[in-house]
Amino acid sequence: MRIVQIVPFIGPGSGVAGVAWNLDREFRALGAEVENFTLASATRGLRQVRVRGWRTARIAQAQRMIWFSVIGTRRAKAFLAERPDAVSICHNNAMVGDVYVNHGVLLAAMRARGNSTLRFLRDPTHIFTHVRDVIRYRSDIHRRVVVLSDAEIDVLKRTYGRVRPPITVIPNGVDLERFRPPTDVERREARERFQLDDEHRVAVFVGHEFDRKGLPIVLEAMASAPTVLLMVVGGNARLLERAKADAERLGVADRVLFVGQRGEVRPFLSAADMFVLPSHYESSGLVFLEALACGLPVVATSVGVAAELVRDGENGFLVGHDAAEIARRLEQLAGEDLAPWRERARASVAGWTWADVARRYLELAAQVAAERDR
Repeated sequence: MRIVQIVPFIGPGSGVAGVAWNLDREFRALGAEVENFTLASATRGLRQVRVRGWRTARIAQAQRMIWFSVIGTRRAKAFLAERPDAVSICHNNAMVGDVYVNHGVLLAAMRARGNSTLRFLRDPTHIFTHVRDVIRYRSDIHRRVVVLSDAEIDVLKRTYGRVRPPITVIPNGVDLERFRPPTDVERREARERFQLDDEHRVAVFVGHEFDRKGLPIVLEAMASAPTVLLMVVGGNARLLERAKADAERLGVADRVLFVGQRGEVRPFLSAADMFVLPSHYESSGLVFLEALACGLPVVATSVGVAAELVRDGENGFLVGHDAAEIARRLEQLAGEDLAPWRERARASVAGWTWADVARRYLELAAQVAAERDR
């Protein structure tokens, strides 16, 4: 089978780029022929502009998104026209592809955080994205829509009304060889890197959009979790400055380590004892799978795959957006022998491999190809 993935960026790591990269690797291992149409493919021959500063970066990001949605769509169609036998899987932005993978609903994320109308109107790119996706879901541009969790079916229908293409649920996976409980040596080295002693109980938070991911609530919870240290992975200079000010105001700055945005999160998971992410909205949440695979009990809100994987008292706790409740669960884990928790956390993701996920995509692609041929 021939597969073309349409995605702005592809590469190891998290997010949409990481999903496409893992699928590419597993498709090939399963014998499929794979090509990827990316922003680099679409802009080949165009001059690249260097971006400096977070404001300029945001503007450039918006421009790339709009360009790939409009011009990139046209060029992707030409690319696919030369490969009529291929089944195309579109991951973001472009308005083309046999299968579209929904990696998140912008309006749902805004509603979950509150003040959605104000957030929506003050950024013109939000209006563009919403109108684009209304057209996407209510038309026959795609033959199938893939969502990453059962709950996301209702999110799509509440947001866009009737979704015309049939919807299939295929969750994301996790690389169980890369993300695994650390050996004693790996754990000791990871903790020594951050000057952590054996008696320290460390919770790790991983996320870039601090407000949506719930970092302000975690910092508030830290005031009532005195035996816990917090390690924060992610954020840009502006977000980090604001979060550090909040930590100072709450009197917890001496127990919070901000490490900034990092491409590789496994060392931080290796150094931690538990994972915390009270996000307001997740379509999936790869980092939940990665944390559990590394043997970390998870304290999270009922969003994305956390709602399907986390079992209270077994591999973590599902909590509300309540700082007192989060603090209580963090303190509870800090006071327990975590060895059984690590075993149960790891076991809970045993069937969530990328190989299994890729097989489900190839089965769907075969169905689409058969329908298209008819």
